[in-house]
Amino acid sequence: MKASDPLSPKRSTVLSSGKLFGLCLLVLGLWPGFSAPGRAWVDREFTGYVITLPIYQTMATALARFYRLPETNVIELTRIRLRPTLYLGEATRLSLEYEIDPLYSRNPLWIPLNTDRTNRQAVDMSWNPVRETHYTVIHYIDRLYLVQELPFGRIVLGRQRIAWGTGRIWNPTDLFNPINPASFDKIEKDGADAITFKWYLGNFTDLTLVYNFRGTDRSGNAALRFRTNYRTFDLSLMGGWFDRRYVLGGDFAGNLWKAGIRGEGILSLASQNPQNGFVRYVLGIDYQLTTKLYALLEYQYNGEGKTDPLQYELGRLFRGEILNLNRRYLFTQVMYQIHPLISLIFSYNANLNDHSLFTLLLIRYSATENSTLSLGIQRFRGNFLDEYWYFPESLFLKLEYYF
Repeated sequence: MKASDPLSPKRSTVLSSGKLFGLCLLVLGLWPGFSAPGRAWVDREFTGYVITLPIYQTMATALARFYRLPETNVIELTRIRLRPTLYLGEATRLSLEYEIDPLYSRNPLWIPLNTDRTNRQAVDMSWNPVRETHYTVIHYIDRLYLVQELPFGRIVLGRQRIAWGTGRIWNPTDLFNPINPASFDKIEKDGADAITFKWYLGNFTDLTLVYNFRGTDRSGNAALRFRTNYRTFDLSLMGGWFDRRYVLGGDFAGNLWKAGIRGEGILSLASQNPQNGFVRYVLGIDYQLTTKLYALLEYQYNGEGKTDPLQYELGRLFRGEILNLNRRYLFTQVMYQIHPLISLIFSYNANLNDHSLFTLLLIRYSATENSTLSLGIQRFRGNFLDEYWYFPESLFLKLEYYF
């Protein structure tokens, strides 16, 4: 396997009709709202954020020599996210989330930023207008959807976030928009090109139907989810067809005395060979120990993972098709409020099979009502070819500004 250079040319700069439509929507989102006699009112909202992330990375000496890469690197990543919304009357809205990512890297990235369309998207809505040796600017449309409210439900059409599951770190039932917890630089989950219909059946009870269109070169995914409430617990059942596999699952969340407990899981069976199935589930608990101290614990069993590091599917991991390589994981997080404006966060994630791990220590300062400044260090530990042996350690600053 060779390291990929994210700064090499990959895409044409010719804008597709979908990209032009997204840019038009961006312009409309900035246009003042209006109403006229005899016409449905039109209004707009414009929000977003800017996050800048200077990073210093170091790679294990053995890994750098193995892949003939420099041991250190300096990266500057900025994420500019623009979120205009058009309200077309009281029941209809059109939303766009458009991201611009300038990236500087002194050396080629070992784990490149993956901005190509995901396997939940039918259209590539990303492009590189600037592609220099050490500097690139990536544009992409991550959300573009129409919402229609109905007396008995809701329809959402377009590239959207489909939030299923109750886990805080892992979500086995979230098969439309997964994210790797080791990716500290990722803010939003990638959108899926889908049509979603939610049917309201009563208080805290609904049925959701989803069809995910992935283009003519790949079969679509389809799923349904029934959600309800029993006493202090939220419960759901789901089933569907994902990546030519049958999936059944469910989740729960509630209280155990003063602690919050949650869990979710799936059974996945291959259509051609049902014996080639696996189970994935998570169990978690969190508790506000004092007014200043909060703790979270979450366990994951990943039946799709391999127990032998020589069988790890690194290609699938870097393409975003899977989130973890092995079977059993334990994640712990502790948050302590040093001051009303300053928090200290420590996260620990262990692969319980090959015993590799990563830790993340973050101190976060709320500078203003809509901005935060964080200093963090993420460290990975593992023996040769273990899961977290491949990741570079990072020291980073993170400035977030929301508007």
